[in-house]
Amino acid sequence: MTGLVYKSTGSWYTVKTNLGATYQCRIKGKFRLKGIKSTNPISVGDIVDFELETNNDDETGVIHKIHDRTNYIVRKSVNLSKQTHIIASNIDQVFLLITIDNPPTFTSFIDRFLVTAEAYQIKTVLLFNKVDTYSQETLDEVKYLAHVYRKIGYECIGISAETGKNLDKVKALMIGKVSMFAGHSGVGKSTLVNAIEPGLDLKTKAISSQHSQGQHTTTFAEMFDLSFDAKIIDTPGIKGFGIVDMDKEEVADYFPEFFKLKQDCKFNNCLHVEEPKCAVKDALDNDEVSFSRYRSYLKILEGEDEHYRTDNWEEK
Repeated sequence: MTGLVYKSTGSWYTVKTNLGATYQCRIKGKFRLKGIKSTNPISVGDIVDFELETNNDDETGVIHKIHDRTNYIVRKSVNLSKQTHIIASNIDQVFLLITIDNPPTFTSFIDRFLVTAEAYQIKTVLLFNKVDTYSQETLDEVKYLAHVYRKIGYECIGISAETGKNLDKVKALMIGKVSMFAGHSGVGKSTLVNAIEPGLDLKTKAISSQHSQGQHTTTFAEMFDLSFDAKIIDTPGIKGFGIVDMDKEEVADYFPEFFKLKQDCKFNNCLHVEEPKCAVKDALDNDEVSFSRYRSYLKILEGEDEHYRTDNWEEK
């Protein structure tokens, strides 16, 4: 039988067939994927083949094959620096939720996420949430960041999961697609999903006042069928986002604004750091490239994303 993985709890997987039947499945023995050292060999969004078995009148499935993935979002595992964790696979688009404060989302986090999405050719839409709660100064910050990312080519939408502002735009983008919702804990992913599809009633938690960080409400990624011909993958809150398996020479290619300038550099293998006659550095000097984006690039290049959980809010 063939089905789509809707939920993973580490050892068991909820798999749904084309006919709508749902089975609890597990992996038999070791399951290694070529080229991926992952803490989770199977992820939400995977298409798998499985066989049914019955024990004590309980029918479960045993997964024996994973179909080739069109893409996946992967990051460094939180506790095992040399391991990776696949968040979800076979995604049409990602909505990255961003809040300026309560909790703050750092541009270094946004950029690391975007680089990974670019590497796997996954469209990302930036959703600036909680705009109904911001002061004018904070709204100006939102407008500035939206300007930076729109200039690069990313779609940016200011939303409020609480008041419903611009949720119609988000829903229109979701029709007929598998969309993943991602962001820090506390940015309002579950509240947004509940606003888009009230019947789901996903759990939400208040922001921790002690650390101004969200408390984890989603433990595992999970896919849901929506009432308007759309699927969503709700993901655990991501504290940090470590880049995985990327050569220094290719990092700049996943910054679209750098990639466009690459042909104008004197050296075709230019890293845009020390080299003379570098089009990216010239653009930086002329305010044609964002300084925060360039700093994110340097951090990734220098491997500083290994310390990606120690961002300071001053480093925007």
